[in-house]
Amino acid sequence: MALTTAVEDYLKTIYALRARGETVSTTGIAAQLGVSSPSVSGMLKRLSDDGLVTRDGTRDIDLTEQGRRHALRVVRRHRLLETFLVQVLHVPWDEVHDEAEHLEHAVSDRLEARIDDVLGHPDRDPHGDPIPPRDGEHDERWAQPLATVAPGSRFLVERVSDRDSEALRYLGALGIRPGVELVVDERSPFGGPLWVRVGDRREAIGQQLACIIHGTAAP
Repeated sequence: MALTTAVEDYLKTIYALRARGETVSTTGIAAQLGVSSPSVSGMLKRLSDDGLVTRDGTRDIDLTEQGRRHALRVVRRHRLLETFLVQVLHVPWDEVHDEAEHLEHAVSDRLEARIDDVLGHPDRDPHGDPIPPRDGEHDERWAQPLATVAPGSRFLVERVSDRDSEALRYLGALGIRPGVELVVDERSPFGGPLWVRVGDRREAIGQQLACIIHGTAAP
């Protein structure tokens, strides 16, 4: 089935909202895509008629197995493109999301396979997001957020949300990326920042930033 750019965007958005554990509603999809709720309702009817989504009212929307397959194909292209842009073209990690948003709809299966070969078949993109395989199962689960880690722990950064380019730019300047180990020193009281060590530096990480950094904690 040949899908339009708009249909691919909707499927990917529904998939992303589900993966983050957020409510998949008409208003939520509209906010993510920057379109009106009536436009979303019209598209959802079309997707439902085509067997790509199921819905119960306006707040219980999910992908069918066929819809999920199509969504994962778009997610795979997007994350491979982000990886290609960073590793080959040296585009900063805070800029590649928007570029990949445009390119993901124009990449053929043949070019996607070539990009995958050139990159050496990566399983994670620059933000630590898992790249769906061409075939087989895919695990999208998010690891523990830094915001919940107890002081005195070591924390290996595995994944950073790419939804906020300014946050990525700031974290990149601090040296906080997937693969970096942090030491959590202390949590300031009354909603204050989390103090972490990045190498030999001590940095304050606010709650908003600590919530988008995910990884594995150890005593």
